[in-house]
Amino acid sequence: MDTTDRSLRADVLVIGFGKGGKTVAATMGGLGKRVVLVERSARMYGGTCPNVGCVPTKALVHHSRKRRPEDVPQEWYERSVGEVQALTKLFRGDNYDGLNDMDTVSVITGTAAFTDPHTVRVETADGPLTITAETILINTGSEPIVLDIPGLRTSQYTVTSTELIDTTILPERLAIIGGGYLGLEFASIYGQFGSEVTVLEAAPKVFGLVDDDVAAVAENILVEERIEIVTGADVTEVRDGETHVTVVYETDGQQHTLEADAVLAATGRAPATRDLALDAAGVRTTERGAVEVDEHLRTSRPHIFALGDVNGGPQFTYVSLDDSRIVLDQLLGEGKRSTDDRVAIPHTVFITPPLATVGLTEKQARAAGHRVKVASQPVAEIVAMPRAYIVEDTRGVMKFVLDAETDEILGAALLSVDAQELINTVALAMRHGIRAAELRNAVYTHPTSTEAFNDVLATIVRSDT
Repeated sequence: MDTTDRSLRADVLVIGFGKGGKTVAATMGGLGKRVVLVERSARMYGGTCPNVGCVPTKALVHHSRKRRPEDVPQEWYERSVGEVQALTKLFRGDNYDGLNDMDTVSVITGTAAFTDPHTVRVETADGPLTITAETILINTGSEPIVLDIPGLRTSQYTVTSTELIDTTILPERLAIIGGGYLGLEFASIYGQFGSEVTVLEAAPKVFGLVDDDVAAVAENILVEERIEIVTGADVTEVRDGETHVTVVYETDGQQHTLEADAVLAATGRAPATRDLALDAAGVRTTERGAVEVDEHLRTSRPHIFALGDVNGGPQFTYVSLDDSRIVLDQLLGEGKRSTDDRVAIPHTVFITPPLATVGLTEKQARAAGHRVKVASQPVAEIVAMPRAYIVEDTRGVMKFVLDAETDEILGAALLSVDAQELINTVALAMRHGIRAAELRNAVYTHPTSTEAFNDVLATIVRSDT
């Protein structure tokens, strides 16, 4: 690197250590390009996923399910958090070393802000540093949203998901504001650890992104695990007491109160753009604060790209990884790859068992004008799925939405053991035009969850034909 008077010049500057940015940094550095990656926190090397997102939360899912009735909840939780923190520390170090050990890549810890379209000023522990680059990637991710409810932001009992998983004290009573997928995942985790969990959701139902029949099964699983779910709940106030917090909410015009030891604000995440001084670079943002990009992830300044959560797209690590492929195709390839190429992108909410979805729901398919047929079966009735019995969890349902005329797979919702893996097979089939009959008649190893497709897809419960 060229260094003079606390300044750097680079071919590529990456702001933020997320999945997409670090992948581009490693690739460009491996090709001999001069790369600088700036991360504002030493605790976030590697990005959200290995530090405060998918890795620690899914590790907590695993540990919570291992707790036996004789295990003391607080002791088990504290030990689990310690093991998870050790894991994230390992990942964090590997991510840092993997890039910083490259001769052509430098990792700088500090807060970056644009001063012009090609230059950022980074405030580091050793003083300010100016970095100029030909190509810049904004990869700063997202941050939890805490709603402006009276008392919520100032309460000593309010925590975000990031803060909750970092505490070693298991809340005896946990109130969760927000019944989206994040809130329900945490409800499932902390309920299994032994917390008394209440979810307050403003919408009339939870699991609103799936059909009502699947949502009912998923909600019932949580309710059977003693998680209280209150829908249509308008939280109006949060009041601190000496030893607990009181959450005030209304349903159907009636006021209610809920006492808790912690309140989890689980109402989504917003793009982290606040401190970047994007105006100085001439980079436009959307009404929701995301960096505005085109289908090739270029911003209003063509040499500046935005990857991951910060660009307002789906907030998934695997989408950020695909963002890196689009950017690398712009920098090194033919420049043809785009976000328009994305078809059948799956999603999983890690309750237990997981709920994984891809494509259209039955309701959406009918609204789109398809003549549909539906294959659906409770997991407990799927003869060709002995794995569910082997691992002692036969809860859930599998549902496929098919085009009645072409046998095309329009969508699927899998609430079952191994659903987070199964959905990838379904998504791959959808992307390559594999029809339901082929998936139904394929040869799968035994005993596995995948072979459930043999039974489920042979069971048509509704058809427009």
